[in-house]
Amino acid sequence: MSFYSEFSEYYEETFPLREEVYRFLRSFPGDKGGKVLDLGCGPGHYCNRFQEDGFDATGVDSNREMIVAARRSYPASTFHCRDIVDIDLPQGTFDLVYSIGNVLAHIPPEKLRALLQTVGKLLEPDRRWIFQVVNWDLVVTKRNYTFPVKSLAGGRVRFHREYENITPDHLLFHSTMKEGENVLFDEKVTLYPLKSDACIAIHRKEGFELEALFSDFRKNAYRTDKESGAVYVFKPG
Repeated sequence: MSFYSEFSEYYEETFPLREEVYRFLRSFPGDKGGKVLDLGCGPGHYCNRFQEDGFDATGVDSNREMIVAARRSYPASTFHCRDIVDIDLPQGTFDLVYSIGNVLAHIPPEKLRALLQTVGKLLEPDRRWIFQVVNWDLVVTKRNYTFPVKSLAGGRVRFHREYENITPDHLLFHSTMKEGENVLFDEKVTLYPLKSDACIAIHRKEGFELEALFSDFRKNAYRTDKESGAVYVFKPG
């Protein structure tokens, strides 16, 4: 069972819908009535907000538990349980394609190229491809990187995350959740860090043009040496 299956009970509390994220995404697809696609949609709360605002929202996630929860909670949106690299959807039908929460870090570079080719076909002309990852420019300068511990369930549960054995090509994402001394899960998965210059270069090869790069959804400037995220905005070339 995957980390996200084990973690699904606590997902909403750990990663709730953030209004600044939604406002940022909402500023791109244009007038109501358009279509948006969420890659790595989790339990579907961002799809639901778009749906409530008059958009036709589709979410894709490889985790069955997440998709079951999304379909149950938000039946007005469309959800698919599949690998986001293997999207089989009608071409040229979306006004915005986005992926948040470091989802793309799970995809090795050779598969990322295939995904970008698909995203380019799925986007309407002059629309946007937006995604958020961590600041890999900073992280790859370290051997290990530890995130602040999250306290959940009224302090009863603690969520630990760390990047281990960091190299320019890959690292281990070690996540542990504990209730007191009881370990609820302990898992390591491989992630693929992609520094900003390499990320931009791969996109250019696949026909995308960088429109903006921010450190967060408040549009603060991105710096390679700053503790932050990385929010990319691309448009098809």
